[in-house]
Amino acid sequence: MAHQIPEDGTQLPLMEEFYTIQGEGFHTGKAAYFIRLGGCDVGCHWCDVKESWNAELHALTYADQIVENASKYPSKAVVVTGGEPLIYNLDYLTAGLQGRGIKTFIETSGAYPLSGHWDWICLSPKKFKAPTKNVADHADELKVIIFNKSDFAFAEENAKLVSPGCKLYLQPEWSKSKEMTPLIVDYVMNNPHWEISLQTHKYLNIP
Repeated sequence: MAHQIPEDGTQLPLMEEFYTIQGEGFHTGKAAYFIRLGGCDVGCHWCDVKESWNAELHALTYADQIVENASKYPSKAVVVTGGEPLIYNLDYLTAGLQGRGIKTFIETSGAYPLSGHWDWICLSPKKFKAPTKNVADHADELKVIIFNKSDFAFAEENAKLVSPGCKLYLQPEWSKSKEMTPLIVDYVMNNPHWEISLQTHKYLNIP
């Protein structure tokens, strides 16, 4: 039977939740509680969590319970990711987290309208679905995955969409990192408005 996901966001398809070290982007190296929601139709062929795509596989969980779980850990920072978390209304979840003094971070492709109250928005756009203007306008961080050489032009196109204060990151796709990392190093040295993001959690062998 198909999920009936409440439009008010009081229940969400939770794939997994875990306490770890943020591995990528501006907040690399900081402890954070990760909430991974199921459901995504962006369909990146190199996605490393394809099991997140089908929301039906992941149990509907009360947002109040997710907040309760997150509040048990020392770090008062939560990263909401997916899948594509903005498929859902995240107002209720983020209000609950912030009510407990927890900072809220999101990682999104930006393909859906912005919901929720965020301390930090990481926009990681995908070629298959352009980010909405609302997400691009509010992004604190733009993180573009470099899978092949054409992705540098794609990165620059998206850099034009975000606000001037947005942090810009290029990140090698993990399976192509040996090939792409030297190109990214050269690119950033020639275009220093960009910085390099690495998937340090994979080097640390943590979730």
